[in-house]
Amino acid sequence: MRAEVQNTVDQISKSLELLAQRLDVETAQHRLEEFNARVEDPNLWDDAEAAQKLMRDRQSLVDAIGTYEGIKQDLADNVELIELGEMEEDTEVVADAEAALLKLAEKAAQKELEALLDGEADGNDTFLEINAGAGGTESCDWANMLARMYVRWAERKGYKVELQAESAGDEAGIKSATYKISGHNAYGWLKSESGVHRLVRISPFDSAAKRHTSFTSVKVYPVVDDNIEIEVNPSDIRIDTYRSSGAGGQHVNTTDSAVRITHHPTGIVVTSSEKSQHQNRDIAMKALKSRLYQLELDKRSALVNEAHESAGDAGWGNQIRSYVLQPYQMVKDLRTNYETSDTKGVLDGDLDGLMGATLALAVSGKSRAEAQGS
Repeated sequence: MRAEVQNTVDQISKSLELLAQRLDVETAQHRLEEFNARVEDPNLWDDAEAAQKLMRDRQSLVDAIGTYEGIKQDLADNVELIELGEMEEDTEVVADAEAALLKLAEKAAQKELEALLDGEADGNDTFLEINAGAGGTESCDWANMLARMYVRWAERKGYKVELQAESAGDEAGIKSATYKISGHNAYGWLKSESGVHRLVRISPFDSAAKRHTSFTSVKVYPVVDDNIEIEVNPSDIRIDTYRSSGAGGQHVNTTDSAVRITHHPTGIVVTSSEKSQHQNRDIAMKALKSRLYQLELDKRSALVNEAHESAGDAGWGNQIRSYVLQPYQMVKDLRTNYETSDTKGVLDGDLDGLMGATLALAVSGKSRAEAQGS
């Protein structure tokens, strides 16, 4: 077997090891048998909500086992084909099996990342909030670029994207925008994006063509579903109705229906500017509950998100990632040191590598490469 093919086999094997750890493969079949026994209980659907959760959990386990066993079997089959092809000097069989291994390596790496998404709310939909920081028009334009980047990323994933609220910049771009992104593991993927994002480029707004540095903050909160109860005391909130501001068009209306909810104990402010005031109240209340739930998640977890939740300034010293377009091309995540020179790809929504490195770090305290090597 050629050295590069053996490297691909080793890569798939390491992904399988990590999948086995996340699945706890030694007990997986026993847990599935327990699920199956509970599903056969004639009283299961007496509590429809509990029954639905049980069925979801069972299906999740079934899918995880199927993924692990499928990759394991495909690896064994293709290695065997290569060995047989080499023995019989059948170059066509060898080439087909090698190509299949390359595709399998991509699939295994993707499933490895998805296996990291097992937090309490990782499977939920998410709210994505973008706010321009220091830098005036430059930052408003940068905020708009980030919004486009995340929309492109979500569309690649097949997620549904809904613009909840938007405030246009004075000259260009946006001051702020809030999106609801719906799809399996939307929050799990995007939670690693919370923080300040820094851009360095030649300004298109500067006639002297000087380099400018801009900052924009990104905040991500899980959409709280019906299984998670968050109590909001009516006396703790203020609800204001106002005329929404923005560029108008298909995304932002300019009626008096916009709603702002302020939560006095935490200082959290959420807005929604859809066409229906009733709809806006519902959307804004859900957004508030999601923010409060995120606070609770951070309290329970050992992750240090305190700086983010205390609304650190979008400026120097607080950034999690740098996007340098001049004098060289580089996107670097400052938490993991993951970097890529494909700035165009990243700004067009190719974020899985950056997100995956952060997910692996959050789970194991190691980079993905370190985790695979351990």
